[in-house]
Amino acid sequence: MPLQMKLGAITLDCPDPPALAAFYQQATGLEPHPKSDADFAGLNGEDGLLIGFQKVDDYRAPSWPDPTVPQQLHICFNVGDDLDDAEAQLLDLGAGKPDHQPHDEARARVLTDPAGHPFCLVKR
Repeated sequence: MPLQMKLGAITLDCPDPPALAAFYQQATGLEPHPKSDADFAGLNGEDGLLIGFQKVDDYRAPSWPDPTVPQQLHICFNVGDDLDDAEAQLLDLGAGKPDHQPHDEARARVLTDPAGHPFCLVKR
């Protein structure tokens, strides 16, 4: 019988946890974790999932799609039917858009958060 597990947290390494938490809070509307500080910040999801951001000295941002510094983590976010609007809002918040887009841009887009982690926007 397989072990029954429920995902409780996802934590991303970064140089500035409060700043990265603020980016994702603005992008998702998740609530800040009450015990966030300069070394670890978190966001609480409605389903109990915590997205955490932990400070790493000498952090090296992923160089996606170049594997020199691997992407470390890849998150996909389902958005409405308007990928252009979602992308524009995230770019205004500080996201980046790599030149390399491996998907049909009518269906999905790859962006990077302010710490360089790639993530996808996927049409719902």
